[in-house]
Amino acid sequence: MAEDQAVIRLARAKDAGRIAELATQLGYPTTLEQMQRRLSQVGQAEDHAVYVAVRDGRVAGWIHVCARPLVQVDRAVEIEGVVVDEACRGRGIGRLLIRQIEQWVGEKGCDTIYVRSNMIRERAHSFYQELGYENIKTSLTFRKVLRDVG
Repeated sequence: MAEDQAVIRLARAKDAGRIAELATQLGYPTTLEQMQRRLSQVGQAEDHAVYVAVRDGRVAGWIHVCARPLVQVDRAVEIEGVVVDEACRGRGIGRLLIRQIEQWVGEKGCDTIYVRSNMIRERAHSFYQELGYENIKTSLTFRKVLRDVG
């Protein structure tokens, strides 16, 4: 598969609308205002980064990563979210985003990347395995909403 022509760069405030659309495609309905607030918060955190893939002048995908110290293992990076526009999947954009964060990981003094993927996303599982990621466990994710954050 030939890789698509896309430019990877850090996300900017003006990308918020498109990033929100893609988050919604991923199953996380998000308004422009919510994404503007989230990008602002993440942008202030030095151990977080959001990169976008721009293709034909439009954001075609994004990835959010976070490096953090952990008690159970050495400092590591987790891919907090990644999505490529449904119309652009299978063109190598996801690979470009992953390569970018793999470089970022080295800059943060880490050597391990974790990524969680919903059990129903079988195509994503194959994608990660093709890139050398291994499935290390299956777990459940629990959530308790304490207040409406808007």
